[in-house]
Amino acid sequence: MADLPGGLPVWVRDDAGGAVLSLKAVPGAKHDQIAGELGDRLKVRISAPPEGGKANKAICELLASALGVKTREVEIIGGTTSPEKQVVVRTLTAREVAHRLGGNES
Repeated sequence: MADLPGGLPVWVRDDAGGAVLSLKAVPGAKHDQIAGELGDRLKVRISAPPEGGKANKAICELLASALGVKTREVEIIGGTTSPEKQVVVRTLTAREVAHRLGGNES
């Protein structure tokens, strides 16, 4: 994975509200999965369609499950109508997110 100085992947950073992830969402996939890095973003595939907030809800549920947090602790804060999204995990640091998703944590 591409890392920033300090050992964190480029797709996660700390913010006052928690850890912020940059995502590339691919709705309408066969199954939900975190597919790995895509440039400076984390690619997520979700089976839900991109209508009525279904895909956004599925993204939050997928990330919460993968990170071991409650769904209400994960929120899309940017790009709600775009495939490129910003998501905050309110209860974790960037380092904890990277560790739990298998990224570096130097």
